[in-house]
Amino acid sequence: MLDAGVNPYPYSYEVTHSAKQVVDDYDALEGKKVSLAGRLIVTRSFGKLCFAKLRDASGDVQVFAQAGLPNYEVFAKLEAGDIVGVKGPVTKTKRGEKSVHVKEFKVLAKALRQLPEKFHGLTDTETRYRKRYLDLIVNPEVREIFVERSKMISLMRRFFDGRGFIEVETPILQPVYGGAAAKPFKTRHNALDADFYLRIADELYLKRLIIGGLEKVYEFGKDFRNEDIDSMHNPEFTMVEFYEAYKDYEDVMAFTEELMAFLAGELKGSHEFNYQGKKISFKPPFKRVSFVKAIKEESGVDVLLLTDAKAGKIVEEKGLDVAEPTRAHVIDALFDEFVLPDLWDPCFVCDYPAFLCSLTKGKRGNPRLAERFELFIGGQECGNAYSELSDPVEQRKKFKEQAAARAKGDEEAQPMDEDFLEAIEYGMPPTGGMGIGVDRLAMIFTDQTSIKEVVLFPSMRPKQ
Repeated sequence: MLDAGVNPYPYSYEVTHSAKQVVDDYDALEGKKVSLAGRLIVTRSFGKLCFAKLRDASGDVQVFAQAGLPNYEVFAKLEAGDIVGVKGPVTKTKRGEKSVHVKEFKVLAKALRQLPEKFHGLTDTETRYRKRYLDLIVNPEVREIFVERSKMISLMRRFFDGRGFIEVETPILQPVYGGAAAKPFKTRHNALDADFYLRIADELYLKRLIIGGLEKVYEFGKDFRNEDIDSMHNPEFTMVEFYEAYKDYEDVMAFTEELMAFLAGELKGSHEFNYQGKKISFKPPFKRVSFVKAIKEESGVDVLLLTDAKAGKIVEEKGLDVAEPTRAHVIDALFDEFVLPDLWDPCFVCDYPAFLCSLTKGKRGNPRLAERFELFIGGQECGNAYSELSDPVEQRKKFKEQAAARAKGDEEAQPMDEDFLEAIEYGMPPTGGMGIGVDRLAMIFTDQTSIKEVVLFPSMRPKQ
């Protein structure tokens, strides 16, 4: 190309139409000159006639050129993977395929590597995740997953904004992490000569804003948890957390039902659709399940009476797979084993044992429980919500209990956060709040079973 005087990496190109427009609006565009740009996916040369499939963000369209085109010998040597701009009239071939007859072209990027598997697709999952750019090039259906994910997030923002919430940003680097039971990633801030942590949740900073008088706030953000990687977990993931003053978890349940029904209607056109070949219904009201009662009914274990000393015996009796047989881990395992498999349609699992909830108000009428619910959809946990604890004396007591658990080796226990305690000592109004896993919700609406399919660049073990 260089020998022919062609710059294979120019600066820009004017585009007037997309591939989809040429195909969908053919009747209006027939005979009219258009300018397109995209990647060639398939090329076929017949001497004095060349055909190619051009793919842009909207889809595919056929283009063809004939001998006599300026620099035709360059066009005839273009290969799949090359990016070009073409100009010419919209027409149909003898076989009736809607096409662009190339009268001018410009090489926009010469590909030095061949597309995989001679353009029949990229199927190896590890390669797809490591080289997402190739996945997006050769598997158009993957693009649609991320287009749908983006649309879902945009709709959620519209929903929050329409109800008077304001979008905010809180620190990702935090001197004290909190808001969830998780092990953090630790880093060093050289200028401040101090250790910092990548946040595991947005919660405690969003509550500071509620205290400051911002009564309705939400944040879409990355959170980071130093945990295992599987089909439901990625160490770097996206959450949306929202908090509203003067509300409790009952209000948040009603709000969540409205949000989920709105998303289903906008994204699927109906409250009912298929997920993994099985009908799922987002029609409110959602079913409510008592956490403690459900475990007792299905497993025979009263988790309110469970202690760390008894936890190991329960693991043996029930055949549970638990790495650390603490009370908290065994309760989670009992729920996953005996209750979770029956949860399909969106439902609220409510009223967890108070000792599991360090940031939650006690349940009215039964202080052994906490006013907390988790949203389950399609057999997976997608959200967590509380009537937020606003009593600074009780909050300090719960932080001390967490500190004691940390001293015993629980790396996921909440550390003492004196700055947050000082903030709520100035007075925090009654508040309802929730965190929703954006990636998991995207899995539901795009019919995927692995979080890696809805995260553009999932965490992968480094290649040696």
